[in-house]
Amino acid sequence: MQNIEKITDLETYSVRHAVLRKGKPIETCQFEGDGLPSTYHFGYFLNNDLVGIISIFKNNNSIFAANNQYQIRGMAVLELHQNKGIGESLVKHCEVYCKKMQSDLIWFNARTAAVGFYEKSGYTTVGTAFEISDVGEHYLMVKSVRNE
Repeated sequence: MQNIEKITDLETYSVRHAVLRKGKPIETCQFEGDGLPSTYHFGYFLNNDLVGIISIFKNNNSIFAANNQYQIRGMAVLELHQNKGIGESLVKHCEVYCKKMQSDLIWFNARTAAVGFYEKSGYTTVGTAFEISDVGEHYLMVKSVRNE
């Protein structure tokens, strides 16, 4: 059995740590804004086990003119469950949520290795690669969700 449910920021830590912050202190799994009422965290459960996570933050990037923007952060799927459509399901779930919230666009900083994954879902890169300290090379990516 599989499903996506709303979870708490603390529940994201086990997957964030295993995938995004491997070898780093667990405290690095806490993101600024995790606990805000406008931030939502979703978990993908397979047989009651949390195997994937995604967080969506109400956060405008000044590069974009749109007023109602959301930022995806901390999207991760446990290694054993990758390449099975779980990440795509989590991203689509956030897109549906953002449409309900009448969002204009979704943006995020994607690791270089994940750019192709997001491009398959209609996201495009903006600008050139940049470095996030202690994390690695990223690209700014965006997708309009208003007219879909």
